[in-house]
Amino acid sequence: MHIPDGFINLPVSMIFIALSSLGVLACLKGARAQLDDKTAPLAGLVTVFIFAVQMMNFPVAAGTSGHLLGGVLAAVLVGPYAATLSITIVLILQALLFADGGLTAVGLNLFNLSLLGVWGGYLVFLFARRFLPKKKSSIPVASLIAAFIQVPLAALGFVFQYAIGAESTIPVATVATAMISTHILIGIGEALITAFTVSAVLASRSDLVFGWRQIAPDLKIGSKS
Repeated sequence: MHIPDGFINLPVSMIFIALSSLGVLACLKGARAQLDDKTAPLAGLVTVFIFAVQMMNFPVAAGTSGHLLGGVLAAVLVGPYAATLSITIVLILQALLFADGGLTAVGLNLFNLSLLGVWGGYLVFLFARRFLPKKKSSIPVASLIAAFIQVPLAALGFVFQYAIGAESTIPVATVATAMISTHILIGIGEALITAFTVSAVLASRSDLVFGWRQIAPDLKIGSKS
């Protein structure tokens, strides 16, 4: 999912750097309005947690592995604005420290994972939550559904970028089939990790879960109900 340098042509890469920069700046403004002294430290912890967990891969098929993307997990815990910033920091650090994703491709990766993954996944979470009982136990279920869909959704973002700017001659249909099928499998792992983590935080500090506070307006930071 981390696109390397030279895989997508430079003009398309530059366009996505511009688009992603605008999106991240908008989320920075939103996060400033949303976070306070009590929730900002949690956003930092979520960023560190996702960075660490992304270092661990899990097998999904012969010769293929995947890792947590974390967009839905972060959005449910700290809200989509802060989640976008968290995933952005993780992706930039990975590109700089481990060459996991190219520097000229940073806009492509940010668009797919920080913007499309976070916001697309969070909208699915809201949609699923709407049709579930307004109970704490519904939050992990909605998170599981959203996290599963987030992964192939981000893969579709890559397929679109490949279609308009590929440096390779591999047919788009071939790339799409391989990407979507593989990332559906990765989505299963993403969903399970996300649901388990959200459940654990809900059990210990439900007041810190953004996705739960939105339907429990009387719940304040520092209370545990």
